[in-house]
Amino acid sequence: MRIVLTGGGTGGHFYPLIAIAEEINTITTQEKILDIKMYYVSDTPFDKQALFNNGITFVQVPAGKIRTYSSILNFFDMFKASLGAIIGLIKIFLIYPDVIISKGGYAAFPAVFAAKILRIPLIIHESDSAPGRLNMWASKFADHIAVSYAEAGESFPTNKVALTGQPIRKEITEGGKEGGYEIFKFDSITPVIFIVGGSQGSQTMNETILRILPELLNKYQVIHQVGPKNIEDITIRSNLILEKNINKNRYRPYAYMNNLETKMAYSIAKLVISRAGSTIFEIAAWGNPSIIIPITNSNGNHQRKNAFNYSRTGACEVIEEANLTPHLLLAEINKIIENKDSLDKMHEKALLFATPNAAHKIAQEAINIISTHQ
Repeated sequence: MRIVLTGGGTGGHFYPLIAIAEEINTITTQEKILDIKMYYVSDTPFDKQALFNNGITFVQVPAGKIRTYSSILNFFDMFKASLGAIIGLIKIFLIYPDVIISKGGYAAFPAVFAAKILRIPLIIHESDSAPGRLNMWASKFADHIAVSYAEAGESFPTNKVALTGQPIRKEITEGGKEGGYEIFKFDSITPVIFIVGGSQGSQTMNETILRILPELLNKYQVIHQVGPKNIEDITIRSNLILEKNINKNRYRPYAYMNNLETKMAYSIAKLVISRAGSTIFEIAAWGNPSIIIPITNSNGNHQRKNAFNYSRTGACEVIEEANLTPHLLLAEINKIIENKDSLDKMHEKALLFATPNAAHKIAQEAINIISTHQ
C-alpha cells in the first residue's frame, strides 16, 4: 500500500497532511494492514521531524510558483514548473502509489500532474472558502474532493464533494490544560491572550501589538508567536518598551511554537487573535473566542472570505487590516474578555463549527480507494 501526500509552501498546506498521515497510521494499525508506505512529494520537507515521526519518506521535486501579480520571477518559475512536472512524473512513476492526496499549493503541481497522466486515484482537500487555482484544475479529474467550508464545495463538481472540515493534528487538539500556566510561567488568574500570525508571523499584527503592549499587560498575559524572521526585532523592541514595566513578565514572544507549546497556549487562552487561514479550525477545536484579522488581498481574497464565513457562526469578531488600529484592537479585546456572556457564546459557537474527525474521514476514504482498486 503506497500513498503519496503532496502540498506545500505553508504550514496550512503541510500540517493537515500530517494529520491525515496520523489517521492512516492509526487505521492501518487497527485493521492490521501491513506494508504501508507513505511519501511526501514537495519542493522542501518543511518539517523533517513531523515526517520522521509519521514514517513518511520525503521525495524532493522542484516546483515553480506562478504569482497572481506581475513579477519577473514568474518567467523563471514557468521553467521551474515545467521541469518539476517532468521530474515529478518520473518519480511518481517509480513509486506508482495507490492513491495521491493533495492539499493544493504550487508545490503539489508535479504530483497532481503525474496523477492525471498516470491515472492514479486522486483526493484533493481545499482548506479555504475560495478554492485555489491548482485545486480548481485538479477537480476536473480528481476522484474525491474534501472541503473545509461548504462555500468552497459550490465551486467543484457536486458529485465529488464532501464537507469534511479541516484535518488537525492530534498533538494540537488532544489533552487538557494541565501544565499550561507552568510552561509559560504565568499565573492562573490573569486572563491569557494568544496571538498567532501564521507560520511566518504577521508584521502588521506584530506592529499593532507592540504599540499597545503596556496597556495589554496591565490586564492580561500575552503569548505572541511573531515568526522566525521577526523574533530578534520584536524581542529587542519589546524589551525596550517594557524595560521599566512591572508587568513585563506577562509577555512571551516566540519565533515558532512546537506542538506542546501551541496546544498549551490554546488550552489556557481566554482569547485568540489570528489570521484567517487553517488556524481558524484549531481555534474552533479548542472553543476559543477569537478576533480574526484576514490578510488583505490574499489569493482569491480567501482569507477575508474565511474570516466572514467563520464570523457568521458567532464564534469570532473580524477586524480588517484597513480598519486595524492599536486602539480599536485594544477596545475589541477588552469588550470581549470583560463580557462573560459574550465569551460563553463564542466558545459554544466555536465548538459547533469544529470538525474533529476530518483527518479520519479523508484517511479512511484513501484506504477505501486502495481496497477497491486492489
